[in-house]
Amino acid sequence: MKNMAFLVGLFCTCSLFFLASMNGLVGAARVFKVSDELGWQEPGGNNTAMYTQWAERNRFQVGDSLLLGYKNDSVFQVDKWGYYHCNTSKPIVAFNNRRSIFNLDRPGPFYFIIGAPNHCKNGQRLIVEVMGLHHQRSHSPPFIATPSDSYQLAPSPQPSSGEIVSVRLVSVLVVLLATLVALLWSP
Repeated sequence: MKNMAFLVGLFCTCSLFFLASMNGLVGAARVFKVSDELGWQEPGGNNTAMYTQWAERNRFQVGDSLLLGYKNDSVFQVDKWGYYHCNTSKPIVAFNNRRSIFNLDRPGPFYFIIGAPNHCKNGQRLIVEVMGLHHQRSHSPPFIATPSDSYQLAPSPQPSSGEIVSVRLVSVLVVLLATLVALLWSP
């Protein structure tokens, strides 16, 4: 009987340690549809801050993705200078497949503009600030990428790229409970 109590105690301790360690690691990578239902389009005359306001309402973390849906244009990831000058001459990445997914793979700012200069000047551009490991907005100077001599087209999104990835703790708890029951019923 002492062996059984020891095993149950060991199991519970390991389970609590496992769940406590998972608390900081478990999260869901999210896919954000840029500007929600409006999508990636030129803002109306009085709404030039539409994308800035949308980005400020959301919290982006490393591992999240942006879904950019558009009709007859292209989207460019550019450096800070390209963003503020609506310049597409040296993009970091160019998207032109009407439905693009961009992975936010590092903390810091990401700059996006539309291919049409007039649309960009009218507010169809986006800065996304991705939070670092401590979940705080960076207060350091923004990263300025060195643009490449030729731009690279982003690959078409994979069919599963729009799904939300998450770990369900309920499944982990069911497995732990089944293991405990098996320990209690074993001779």
